Amino acid sequence: MSDLTPYRPLVGGTQPPYDAGIYGSTKLRAPKQALVQVPTSITEATGPQFSESRYPSVIDLTKVNGGEAQGQRIVVEGRVLDENGRPVPHTMIEIWQANSTGRYHHPGDQHDAPLDPYFQGAGRVFTDSEGRYRYTSIKPGAYPWRNHHNAWRPNHIHYSLFGPGFGTRVITQMYFEGDPLLKLDPIFHSIPDEAARNRLIADFDIDLTVPEWALGYRFDIVLRGRDATPFEDGNDHSHEGH
Repeated sequence: MSDLTPYRPLVGGTQPPYDAGIYGSTKLRAPKQALVQVPTSITEATGPQFSESRYPSVIDLTKVNGGEAQGQRIVVEGRVLDENGRPVPHTMIEIWQANSTGRYHHPGDQHDAPLDPYFQGAGRVFTDSEGRYRYTSIKPGAYPWRNHHNAWRPNHIHYSLFGPGFGTRVITQMYFEGDPLLKLDPIFHSIPDEAARNRLIADFDIDLTVPEWALGYRFDIVLRGRDATPFEDGNDHSHEGH
């Protein structure tokens, strides 16, 4: 008898739609016609292969060019899991975020908040054999964007996870509990299901907190099934409104 558990489909309302009316730019990105299924060849199914030997980890985002970044240090740890709670090992996770003042180290970001010469806001980690990952960063600041009048994005960190093939990349965002901007954010609320939205909020963890140095947060990512983490539609939303 097989010990494999049947695939658990997504529950309706747990993923953002292509066109989320409250999130203005999705109206331009959303497909206007039915999607076309493109057959997958062996090339797309088996590559590229990402390894730490070819793509070195950058697990401490707080130290660049011989200096240390300004702001509240944080340690983030979590696991990447499949729909049955099993670890997904050796997954490459790219991380990017704004600095403590809410500005990205990117020419497209013209927000007048100051840049930090010792913080570039980008890192890369790989999960271990148990699906665990860990990195150190700075808690990002909120920033304005032009979705609507007086719009501000909550503190958040972007994640991009790469599987074994081109068709197995997913993008998501991690938020922080207690952020008052969450109740006003159109991107967060483009996910209809409240429980699914809340899976994007990292849990403060005193056991991960490093005394007199950094706050600890735990953020697990579930790739599919009923409890899947909400994912974006594949577009890079790191500079919304800029």
